[in-house]
Amino acid sequence: MNLMTVEGYHARIEYDEDLDQFRGEILGLNGGADFYGSNPKELRLEFKKSLDVFLDVCKEKGIEPRRQFSGKFNLRISPELHEKLAITAQAQGKSLNSLAQDALQKIVLA
Repeated sequence: MNLMTVEGYHARIEYDEDLDQFRGEILGLNGGADFYGSNPKELRLEFKKSLDVFLDVCKEKGIEPRRQFSGKFNLRISPELHEKLAITAQAQGKSLNSLAQDALQKIVLA
């Protein structure tokens, strides 16, 4: 993953071939904020500037800058995969939710 972190905020970084620059999009916000840079140092500086502007606007408008998450989401999978996961969870003495949470935790820590 091409992630950059500044002050606890994360941005996905992609290369924009048309502009010959890197583009960053700050993730997990209650709105959009992006930035561009030609190299990592410039990108990090522009990330900080964009974040500061976004946070200032949120403060002026009384908006919480970070999107809030409930801890719940729906996942659509095939019935065959659902069955295999349910059997695996039972075999491990876990709930399906616990099995899925463990698997997802491994992905975000990798």
